[in-house]
Amino acid sequence: RTHFYDEGARVWVREKEQLVPATVNSCGDGTLVVTTDYGEVRIKTAEVTREKVYAMHQSSIDGVEDMSALAELHEAAIMHNLYQRYQKDNIYTNIGSILAAVNPYKQISGLYDLEKVHQYSRHQFGELPPHIFAVANECYRCIWKRHDSQCVLISGESGAGKTESTKLLLQFLSEMSQNSAGTPASEKTTRVEQAIVQSSPIMEAFGNAKTVYNNNSSRFGKFIQLHFSECGNIQGGCVIDCILHSYGSVTPHSDHTRSSCTCCVEHFSSSYTQSSAVMLCHHL
Repeated sequence: RTHFYDEGARVWVREKEQLVPATVNSCGDGTLVVTTDYGEVRIKTAEVTREKVYAMHQSSIDGVEDMSALAELHEAAIMHNLYQRYQKDNIYTNIGSILAAVNPYKQISGLYDLEKVHQYSRHQFGELPPHIFAVANECYRCIWKRHDSQCVLISGESGAGKTESTKLLLQFLSEMSQNSAGTPASEKTTRVEQAIVQSSPIMEAFGNAKTVYNNNSSRFGKFIQLHFSECGNIQGGCVIDCILHSYGSVTPHSDHTRSSCTCCVEHFSSSYTQSSAVMLCHHL
């Protein structure tokens, strides 16, 4: 045992005004030695204070599915929890009723297959691990529980996965619609549902761009409205708004990137942050 912590203990270390996770190596000869992701850090024992170094709570060590359960609510703890889950291919994490999604930049087997859709459609929100389908199912259920329209707002930087998340929401809602309508297995996709799911890539083709972080960036801020019948199936849908700047030139860059129209939504101050919204309308 060291003078302050057990060797191997997980701690937070403040480096350059930022908290970083670290592991205690030793605390002898008047020096605390810890290892962070950026290398080894040596701190004189006399300089060790509560503000400089303190023990990591068990909830941060183990990681949690819902970050509202973290005992340490600060930026470093949130980022560390997301990183731990990302390393295990758990790209979804709840923050209460909010879902944080980290783009894995790879295919994760079985994450979005039909079996997963059916699994989440049979459970309440919070009964299964965090997932985009859990959010979609909660919205679909709330239409009938509250007899009111529901809305999902998806926001993030370019390449964060907003467009893909929108497609996955539509995929889930389309499947739920087909099941509610009692569609035979031989005719699993109706014209309306097929048009809604397939319209997204067509629209994106008119506002596609390559950025430093994303080779297939959609420059739209979309508001998609779906209309559901009393039986629970999709009756129709439309894209209410596609916000683009007035200019639409394509400009070549020396680093082989291309840019088209820059998209922004009024509620977001940064032009690099975009959003899409999917609204589920309840029709009696």
